[in-house]
Amino acid sequence: MSEENLKTTIYIADCNLEIRKSICDSFKREKNFSVIGESGDGYETFDQIKKQTPDVLIMDVVLPGIDGFALIENILKSNELLKKPKIVIISSLSHEGFINKAMQLGVSYFMIKPVNENVLVDRVKEICNSKSKPISTIINKNITVENASEKYKAKIIEEKITNIFITVGIPAHIKGYQFLREAIKLAIDNPEIINSITKQLYPAIAEKFETSASKVERAIRHAIEVAWNRGKIENINSIFGLRVYNSNEKPTNGEFIALVADKMLIEGA
Repeated sequence: MSEENLKTTIYIADCNLEIRKSICDSFKREKNFSVIGESGDGYETFDQIKKQTPDVLIMDVVLPGIDGFALIENILKSNELLKKPKIVIISSLSHEGFINKAMQLGVSYFMIKPVNENVLVDRVKEICNSKSKPISTIINKNITVENASEKYKAKIIEEKITNIFITVGIPAHIKGYQFLREAIKLAIDNPEIINSITKQLYPAIAEKFETSASKVERAIRHAIEVAWNRGKIENINSIFGLRVYNSNEKPTNGEFIALVADKMLIEGA
């Protein structure tokens, strides 16, 4: 068997040509993957899936022709497909109903756009591992879909925060990274906590990580300063859709936490 035949085959379906190209390029850099096709149309994708039988289908829910969920249902029902691909959804649609439906259809992973391509590659590697199972089969039979979706929703929030941190240049190895991540999750769960950052937010994080509130404050401040010193201001502004800051301005800890948490709440976190 040739080395090419040993590679995991990938097919990409997204109506955005730039996104398809970016994902293609990411997987082409990986020696164990082979991108065998891409399309911006649901019907064309279904035809190509039947012809090429890829190992993994990376797709958006919003597709012309037939939408993503109808495409998945067609794949599952097709008698022509002896081997069904593992499916990874990448989408801007983060409503719980979409996630529930994806889980019920046996989708292996659901990622919220904008997607960091390196993270996407890592997730595909995980699901291609023989020990990995689709999300829908991981759920304990005693757990309801509603409870399971809450757990999966928390994972998606983690993914979105990670993508934002990567984009703005906050490195994962510094202490402030974890503290800032926790602060944003607390602000999403309870937006009012941002008005009591010193008395409630910092102490809550400090208790979880067994440290002091003052160390939490300093570490978060350092994480934000690192991002600004790396000069990724344009990335920061592009995330929030407007010119929030320039290189000479730095937000307070509370401002940055609130800004990220508000963005995620608006997007359905």
